[in-house]
Amino acid sequence: MSALRGLRPELQDTCISLGLMLSVVLLVGLARVVAQQQLHRPVAHAFVLEFLATFQLCCCTHELQLLSEQHSAHPTWTLTLVYFFSLVHGLTLVGTFSNPCGVMMQMMLGGLSPETGAVRLLAQLVSALCSRYCTGALWSLGLTHYHVSERSFACKNPIQVDLSKAVITEAVCSFLFHSALLHFQEVRAKLRIHLLAALITFLVYAGLSFPPNTWHF
Repeated sequence: MSALRGLRPELQDTCISLGLMLSVVLLVGLARVVAQQQLHRPVAHAFVLEFLATFQLCCCTHELQLLSEQHSAHPTWTLTLVYFFSLVHGLTLVGTFSNPCGVMMQMMLGGLSPETGAVRLLAQLVSALCSRYCTGALWSLGLTHYHVSERSFACKNPIQVDLSKAVITEAVCSFLFHSALLHFQEVRAKLRIHLLAALITFLVYAGLSFPPNTWHF
């Protein structure tokens, strides 16, 4: 922390947030290694890996949302972080879905049995709840000026445009992303991860205008 004292306060806060996200990635990576070595039952193995992957993704998403609000006047920086962490998640969370839509799509295609799919969906739900409380506890420490315990996770309506525009935007973005997942299956893994990260960044950029100057994950 002493190395950050010479930086401007807003830059210090950004570095701390990035450090927290990278720490989560490293801890989850260590836990994945331990799980792969110690867990030999397929069901338990699938549950734990899906739990860890979703936990990493949710924690980073909460923190990225904070950063996007602090740097709302600089969307290029926000998009850079989206691409970087999409790439990090793609490289570190191989073999997991971290998304209920991905699980259900594989179940419908016959790639997952209903039992395995149900286990993965349960792991995602439990992990999302855990990440919410863990992130809240972390913010209560006040490590940055926008980490405050009063910050609410309460559900609220994020749609600030016409419902028809919101539905069309969401439908088009979801269709493009899941279509890309299907068509990129034959692409080499390293290249596929870069392509998906670039696509996610493009979709976030495309959604920036609905409504302008706001951004929701």
